Amino acid sequence: MNTFRADLHIHTLLSPCGSLDNTPTTIIERAKEQQLDIIGITDHNCGLQSFLVKELGEKAGIFVMMGMEVTTKEEAHCLAFFEKKSVVNEFSNFIYDRILPIHNDPDKFGYQVVIDKDEDVINEIDKLLISATDLDIDQLEKEVHRRNGLFIPAHVERPRFSLTSQLGFVPPDMNVDGFEISRHTTWSEILAQYPYLKNYSFIQSSDAHYPEDIGKVYAEFTMEAATFDEIRLALKKENGRSVEPHRK
Repeated sequence: MNTFRADLHIHTLLSPCGSLDNTPTTIIERAKEQQLDIIGITDHNCGLQSFLVKELGEKAGIFVMMGMEVTTKEEAHCLAFFEKKSVVNEFSNFIYDRILPIHNDPDKFGYQVVIDKDEDVINEIDKLLISATDLDIDQLEKEVHRRNGLFIPAHVERPRFSLTSQLGFVPPDMNVDGFEISRHTTWSEILAQYPYLKNYSFIQSSDAHYPEDIGKVYAEFTMEAATFDEIRLALKKENGRSVEPHRK
């Protein structure tokens, strides 16, 4: 078995709350500096910028998980990852149709742009991507798993946009592939508060909106190789694979 450092919650300049400095090239460069082996691209309610990061990551020897951070009807944030570009594209369209019809005001919320490898803008998203969808958590989970994706509720302990802030607790019977904790806590603190979650896998991620935050915390995966299927096995704790949160 091998160990891999993974920061699975990184926003690009596509997220209106993300820095315009968080370009695909900058993200890969920063990931290399932080000795990350795996990163997850999780812009709000859209996965379109993850394709270029994936391409650049392959050249740099970094495995990129393509995904997004979806806001449920309850305004809880959940990470969704898919193996194939075609599925990410289809799911992005599916989610876009279910975002509240609020027009983005770049002066108020920030730009929502997709760029190419030359850093030219090739698309600008009209709807405000940080809006909630009309899907509740259970509906979202089913839609992700129906597409053979990975479903991980984000930063579950945070006082905003988390399971605990929006529902008041972490449901013990959710069909999840794991839970994410933020860089502001530790795994032991979470288990002390929610001991009934001890059998679940946890990742820890930076939720980076700025280059300097990438890799501040990470999850350490033990598995054979950096692949989507191996990550799935590690989250399931199968065949000797595993994952643990890690704070520097």
